[in-house]
Amino acid sequence: MADDARRPHLVIDNTSSTQRYTSPSAGGGTRPRIPLRDRANHYSILSGQLNTAKLLSEQVAQRASEVELEPEGIGLQLEFESYPAVKLAVESLDQARAKIELLNVRETDDGRTLATIWVPHGGLQHFEQVLADYFSEKKDVNGKRRDQRTLVDAIAAIRVATLEALWTDDWTVFPQDPEQAIWWEAWLPIRGNRARVLDDFKRFAQSIEARVGPDVLRFPERTVVLVYASRAQLQRSVWLLSTLAELRRAKETAEFFDQLAPEEQSEWVDNLVGRIEPALAGAPHVCLLDTGCTRAHPLLEASIAASDTYTVEPAWGTDDSHGHGTGLAGLALYGNLQHALESADPVRLLARLESVKLLRGEGDNEGRHFGYLTVEATARAEIGAPHRARVFSMAVTTRDGRDRGRPSAWSAAVDRLTSDADNAGAHPRLLVVSAGNVEDQQAMMTYPAHLATDAIHDPGQAWNALTVGACTEKAWISEDDGGDYQPIAPVGGLSPFTTTSSTWTNTDWPWKPDIVMEGGNAGKDAISACSFASLSLLTTYHAVNERLLTVTNATSAASALAANLCATIMGQYPQFWPETVRGLVAHSARWTQSMSSLHYTGANHTVRMTNLLKHCGYGRPDIERALWSASNSLTLIVQDELQPFFKDGSKGIKTCDMHLHSLPWPSDVLMALGETNVHLRVALSYFIEPNPGRLPTGTKFTYPSHGLRFEVRRPTESLQNFTLRINRAARDEEEGPTYRNVQDDGWQIGHQLRRRGSLHADIWEGTAADLAKRGFLAVYPAMGWWRTRTKHEHYNRSVRYSLIVSIETPTVEQDIYAAVQSLIQTPVTV
Repeated sequence: MADDARRPHLVIDNTSSTQRYTSPSAGGGTRPRIPLRDRANHYSILSGQLNTAKLLSEQVAQRASEVELEPEGIGLQLEFESYPAVKLAVESLDQARAKIELLNVRETDDGRTLATIWVPHGGLQHFEQVLADYFSEKKDVNGKRRDQRTLVDAIAAIRVATLEALWTDDWTVFPQDPEQAIWWEAWLPIRGNRARVLDDFKRFAQSIEARVGPDVLRFPERTVVLVYASRAQLQRSVWLLSTLAELRRAKETAEFFDQLAPEEQSEWVDNLVGRIEPALAGAPHVCLLDTGCTRAHPLLEASIAASDTYTVEPAWGTDDSHGHGTGLAGLALYGNLQHALESADPVRLLARLESVKLLRGEGDNEGRHFGYLTVEATARAEIGAPHRARVFSMAVTTRDGRDRGRPSAWSAAVDRLTSDADNAGAHPRLLVVSAGNVEDQQAMMTYPAHLATDAIHDPGQAWNALTVGACTEKAWISEDDGGDYQPIAPVGGLSPFTTTSSTWTNTDWPWKPDIVMEGGNAGKDAISACSFASLSLLTTYHAVNERLLTVTNATSAASALAANLCATIMGQYPQFWPETVRGLVAHSARWTQSMSSLHYTGANHTVRMTNLLKHCGYGRPDIERALWSASNSLTLIVQDELQPFFKDGSKGIKTCDMHLHSLPWPSDVLMALGETNVHLRVALSYFIEPNPGRLPTGTKFTYPSHGLRFEVRRPTESLQNFTLRINRAARDEEEGPTYRNVQDDGWQIGHQLRRRGSLHADIWEGTAADLAKRGFLAVYPAMGWWRTRTKHEHYNRSVRYSLIVSIETPTVEQDIYAAVQSLIQTPVTV
């Protein structure tokens, strides 16, 4: 885009009117059919199993004094199992009044539901009454059945829980050797007193000579710590197991990029240093959470102060002995250094750097939790400069993608950090994370098929993070010894190094990666695949006494480029929230022809779009679109907040506000364009507060605190009918994913697919005349644990959101930007 065509995005205020949600009359729904059991026989079987548990419960209570347990800690864990392909009414197992807690829920391959609960001493009476009501076919005074049949007929077995009942991770990483000591991730319940449960766990761990890590992650309903022990050790202490809600295997950090042999380019660096215009001290900072940074590098030293380098372990120092952090620093500051070195023009930098040394290399931080260390790392920078505009960038991930989208302690820590949940959302943060890399070069030989098998690595599934995968424009191998090799990925395709969310099956998890950026390519011959410098990105080398330049690739490189883009937007629009910057980056993204041809595949549009989003997210961002509007392409930015829920006296927690936005709409210009084809793009970005644990989604135990949705008025829809439709949509969100057939009217992604995660985007295509009548947008709440977990009393909180709306027309004489600008009383000057 030429400089004279660039126009600042239009930030508009006071566009929304707040409307209280009013529930339309609910239509009838259908429940899954549960086969009826012989009532007497089924009662007899389950009662016998419950009696067995009761005998053990009494024994546990008698021995509790031996370990000095407080009365609140005395209890028993039970596992409920459903029949194959039958859903268990797990919410009915969680009984707060009886202090019975649902700990975790799992699904088996044959469709059985396994639910583990904790029952305090004396609490088994609740289930005895449930079975008695079932056997007697209890009815209330009005003759309505209260016989618990829906719950009880689904139960195949009740048994005392074992260690395996607490395992909620992938079974392939469950230790087979009972004597093999590993680091476990212990998820502890709150049980009324978080500190007491944690102290009990540590005490019981010490009694079996298990080692507890020093880091503690705290979530609304879970505490997470690491413990080093064998299966045999853990099984020796019924008391330690009684303090657990879940067990998972602790994560190991990822392999770093392969360092390729660099060319000595000292003269290029000297030339570039003379052309650099460093950013001023008040510019946005990219804060790298990595292996440290070599400040002495001539391309970095003017952009990172000694006071802006930190470490999570003081004994390490802040310099970079590994190289990964310094390599990302060069990309975060310059982008691909090759462009700056080859140019003779001045290079004006728009951002500065900070560095927090999160680790020195592979194998560091044994017994430390990377979720805790991530929180500590961000705190180091914020304590040093609390009011600085910054984007955090982290390219440290686990080795595998076994979570398959399920929140982990690390990803939940990222979500808690970005939403600033500890301070009720007062100061949200923008955090860019890499998606993780494919390391099996033989697998790359099957490109693009292998992209559908290697899942995004933890913590890339974090809802609030901007997760970055890799694409590539590099498809020319210039090395003399590369004659037999061909580039694996086509121009504009996904990089063979990137991971995707293709294997994620849960329809509630976000689309990840959110975006893709340049991550380099690889070459292959008839036998194998390998990296080439010509298919990689040029950047800074950490050991300046050896050489100054090196190459890097994969999603680490892509995430550093994304952080650079975010900092550039923040510098151009300092009033933009982190939610807005994240949304604008995704909003500017497009799918390339290669992405669409390779991944928009399947039996129907929904399957094809799902495949495309799981591989490519919203596509590759464009810096010009992210920064500027034009005469025929304008972007409107709305930053607002609403209250999703409220307490309606004794009636409980209800949906509260919906926002109806009346946007400055160029109706006359659009009507004049008539049948001209135009595009409307909408993005909605907000941060959620996480509540992790292996509990069922779509229930009161849901992971996000809340959800938001957007809808746009249809061309023939009155404002009254639009409001009624939004009320119906909000009601559908209350009652779960019971979507009706929604006519999407030209939307590419559509209502059902765009609702995932906390970043929603869609593109409408149609005539300008139709678009002229669509100037109203609604934002309304969806269910979350703030509403259903009332004991935390978060139901009265307000939430921020950013609404980004773009109108794109062909190159025509009408100046659509000027038409909208004239409708705004006080246009924003940037």
